[in-house]
Amino acid sequence: MNIDFEKMQGLVPAIVQDAGNGEILMLGFMNRDAWERTQSLGYVTFYSRTRNKLWTKGETSGNRLKLISAATDCDRDSLLIQVEIEGGGVVCHEGTRSCFTKTIALSSVFATAEIRT
Repeated sequence: MNIDFEKMQGLVPAIVQDAGNGEILMLGFMNRDAWERTQSLGYVTFYSRTRNKLWTKGETSGNRLKLISAATDCDRDSLLIQVEIEGGGVVCHEGTRSCFTKTIALSSVFATAEIRT
């Protein structure tokens, strides 16, 4: 399957999910080189937009993300990557398993609004 790297100036968002329990672990970006390296190494590699280079998750920490499977969305411009975490099980640079730990308080009006179909 071809991935459309051209819609976002050569990048696609890559959602990383624990293959065992479905937990969303992080979001990164991949360019074509990062995707090809991920496939050849068997470990998730991202493109760093701030450092302008490839980086394989866990190359310094040891908390690597072993590629188990990958899927694209219907537009072929996003990836869902299922992984097995190696190392201590920490994915986020803040020392947590998942990067999604910051709860956003929703307004009381929104939170209690009746949903109509």
